[in-house]
Amino acid sequence: MTASPERTASDPAPEPVAPQPETPEEAFASAGAVLDAVEQAVVGKREALELVLAGILAGGHVLLEDLPGLGKTLAARSFAQALGLPFTRAQFTPDLLPADLTGAEVFDQRTGEFAFRPGPVFTGLLLADEINRTPPKTQSALLEAMQERQVTVEGTTRPLPRPFHVLATANPVEHEGTYPLPEAQLDRFLLRLSFGYPSAQQEWDVLSRRLRRGTEEQSVPQVIDAAGLLAVQEAVERVHVEDEVGAYAVELVRATRRHPHALVGASPRGTLALIVCARALAVIRGRGFVLPEDVKDLAHAALDHRVTIKPELWLQNASSHAVVAAVLTEVEVPVAQPAGAVPAP
Repeated sequence: MTASPERTASDPAPEPVAPQPETPEEAFASAGAVLDAVEQAVVGKREALELVLAGILAGGHVLLEDLPGLGKTLAARSFAQALGLPFTRAQFTPDLLPADLTGAEVFDQRTGEFAFRPGPVFTGLLLADEINRTPPKTQSALLEAMQERQVTVEGTTRPLPRPFHVLATANPVEHEGTYPLPEAQLDRFLLRLSFGYPSAQQEWDVLSRRLRRGTEEQSVPQVIDAAGLLAVQEAVERVHVEDEVGAYAVELVRATRRHPHALVGASPRGTLALIVCARALAVIRGRGFVLPEDVKDLAHAALDHRVTIKPELWLQNASSHAVVAAVLTEVEVPVAQPAGAVPAP
């Protein structure tokens, strides 16, 4: 596939690119090549990278909640390079205004008219760095872009380019000068996950690669382009889901609402996140159908941030992660596989 031309934030949003037909085998090969390219920069995090890519292939947005220095920004930039998407980074700060993100109408003295100057949200992949450091007013401006794929400035609504994805980062342990994301905005993120600390061998691999490279900057090769990503996303929509697997996802989500530690369980959007991401994960793993294991592997990333713990249990170290872990052991796992389904080679 040919690379799409680079586009700056000041350019108008391009017309949607019609996706080309993509077989499950081609989608599997494209997803594997993207992961291989990103792993050239992000060391030893294949499982977490699979989940990030699953969120992108499912058409959603991903929140990377982790400590500083664990590769969140590097992963976002690497995915943009491998997917051939225009990439912008918005550093969220307490003084960031909605117009700094969406753009604004600026008076042009030469023409005597107002002209719209797009903000960094007009891109293919937006890195919302430290999203919890900006006030709710700016967070809500990003919320419209994430949910509606559009922005409204001075009463005029403008569509965002396709594809459009947000990878946001947040520091889970630093609370001074931050604005916690409300549950409604957390719910808009298809997945929330973390990379965690690397092993000793992985950390040495990071160091040795840096010494061999001789420079701080690194890049990964482009594998597909925007049209190719849309084609893979179309292939994800054709992945088969057995009724038993769908019912299993429904029961997992309903069990979070009945758990005694949960003040609020996961919403039906959590069920949708489980299934649409499971379809993408099946493509990444070379199948045209979803297995219950795909749903289980996504349960924490899709449901943890959608479960609210009762306030009186916080001192007992109760957590949403523990609630989801409990329902995974309680809900019976079905044995379901479509008749005649053959994994992609």
